[in-house]
Amino acid sequence: MLPVAVDAMGGDLAPQPNLDGAHAAAVAGTPVVLVGPEGLEGLTSGGSTLGLIHASEVIGMLDDPAQGVRRKKDSTLVRAAEAVRDGKASAMISAGNTGATMAAALLRMGRISGVKRPAIATPIPVPGTTPTVLLDAGANAEVQPEWLVQFALMGAVYARRRFGIENPRVGLLSIGEEPGKGDTLRKAAHPLLAAAPGLNFIGNVEGRDVMSDDVDVCVTDGFTGNVVLKTLEGGMQAVIGALLEAFAQPEYKEHADALMPALLPLYETLNPDTYGGAVLLGVNGVCIIAHGSSSARAIENGINVARDLVEHDMVTEIRDAIAAAAPAD
Repeated sequence: MLPVAVDAMGGDLAPQPNLDGAHAAAVAGTPVVLVGPEGLEGLTSGGSTLGLIHASEVIGMLDDPAQGVRRKKDSTLVRAAEAVRDGKASAMISAGNTGATMAAALLRMGRISGVKRPAIATPIPVPGTTPTVLLDAGANAEVQPEWLVQFALMGAVYARRRFGIENPRVGLLSIGEEPGKGDTLRKAAHPLLAAAPGLNFIGNVEGRDVMSDDVDVCVTDGFTGNVVLKTLEGGMQAVIGALLEAFAQPEYKEHADALMPALLPLYETLNPDTYGGAVLLGVNGVCIIAHGSSSARAIENGINVARDLVEHDMVTEIRDAIAAAAPAD
């Protein structure tokens, strides 16, 4: 396959974690090309030589996303998206400015035909089973009911191809399970989702269901989805931090040592680095949006996710699902 384009300069800690993650993925067998200034190839660990797509500019975390993409045409984000568009890369990944990553992918790759708006799909860890796919996790603060149907269709394809869920259960995030619960958006979207062909819609789900085995794909608007995502991230970090602080106490060391082997798998499940990042669904290519503080392991995992989605031809399947659900002329 074509290499995965890695934005070498994106993220709070760039470039080193990006370079180390790219090297690890390449050593494991995934083709990788860096996107950044000259000389980066020599900074990767292990002495490996990776290809380089030259880019002289960087869109910073505080830059306006749309203006950054338009003005910094030689930025790493723009060049990475162009590499996918031009057939020089199979996918792109960035831990940089999320808005600019979306804008670069949308403006350079374009939307899949029929898609109204792209959406960010984020895996939410569920101990003991596959993650729940939450979308939209922040791309569209305000949405229309019809867009939620498309989000559901795209999320179901992603859950099937990423996590092997044959017939993903799709829920609409609301404030009650009854069809009539929720705001105007939820009330209008519910019957549309229920009537969507090929969609395993199970009805409304509540916030407590997101980290449960009751739903596989949770659909909502980007404002609500981002609040849910950040709330869960903060809650999990607080719990893990409290546990580690307790385990560090001398009087609990013996008990902590005994419990640690049982808790390590749970830690891995809850660790965002395990999942590599979110994916922007609806653009004409695979685009992975990694966390700004991504470690080398997170970047490596994100590259591997991109490879898997390319190999499963997720974009084509989304295109087919959107076309099949389009109303007849």
